[in-house]
Amino acid sequence: MKTASKIYTGLVMVFLFAPIAILLVFSFNSSKSLSVFSEFSLHWYEELFRDSVTLGAVRNTLVLAVSAAVISTVMGTAAAVGIHKLRSRYLRAALDTVTNIPMINPDIITGISLMLMFVFVGRLFGAATSLNFVTMLIAHVTFCLPYVILQVLPKLQQMDKALPEAAMDLGCTPLRAFVKVEVPEILPGILTGLIMAFTLSLDDFVISYFTSGNGFQTLPIRIYNMTKKTVTPKMYALATIIFFVILFLLLLSNLSDADTAKAVKEARKKRKDKREK
Repeated sequence: MKTASKIYTGLVMVFLFAPIAILLVFSFNSSKSLSVFSEFSLHWYEELFRDSVTLGAVRNTLVLAVSAAVISTVMGTAAAVGIHKLRSRYLRAALDTVTNIPMINPDIITGISLMLMFVFVGRLFGAATSLNFVTMLIAHVTFCLPYVILQVLPKLQQMDKALPEAAMDLGCTPLRAFVKVEVPEILPGILTGLIMAFTLSLDDFVISYFTSGNGFQTLPIRIYNMTKKTVTPKMYALATIIFFVILFLLLLSNLSDADTAKAVKEARKKRKDKREK
């Protein structure tokens, strides 16, 4: 039984990561072939850094992703604190349901509904163009926000409720107690939410496609436009770079969670030793 489970797990891993492995390998291929690896070369990486249009799309994507991640992290943390402090169980359940709707709702429905809203508001105020960078930023914050809330809220629930109260008893204001005591406790959740929001915004296509305007093109939209003709291997090189960047961020997030869990465990052990003495 154990052997069968290992074989099954191995097959699943191969199925999941084989396409990525093929992409990584052929990004270093000297030719355009997807079936024959001729020789190792950095030719397509050089071509990538000569493509000003693609690099512009990468810059736009990074600006959008960073902006959306920072804004959604600040708003999501504030929302999670507010939900955590609610006393009404029914109101909290209602807010949890509302938070889950953007994640369950199909992207195409979210994209079309946001596009219609932006066009309506733009025409209402007589704007020349209804869709631009700001509309894309609002759309990205909208679908990133629930993920941040769901990362921060469990950390607030795990935190000792007596900590902020003790800080205020010692003379801290509520805001100072939150910054000095609560934020360090929930920081792993905040960082995880930030990284998740960044990665979700980075690779979004459907919502970006419906809410983007003329003159601002993200990388997924750029690649989609290239598929109408042909996707050159320099896109494999770009995908390889993005893959390793995301992998680094995930490792950083996991190490942060592991360090926090270790610190909490050591603190509990010290408190237990003091009580025994």
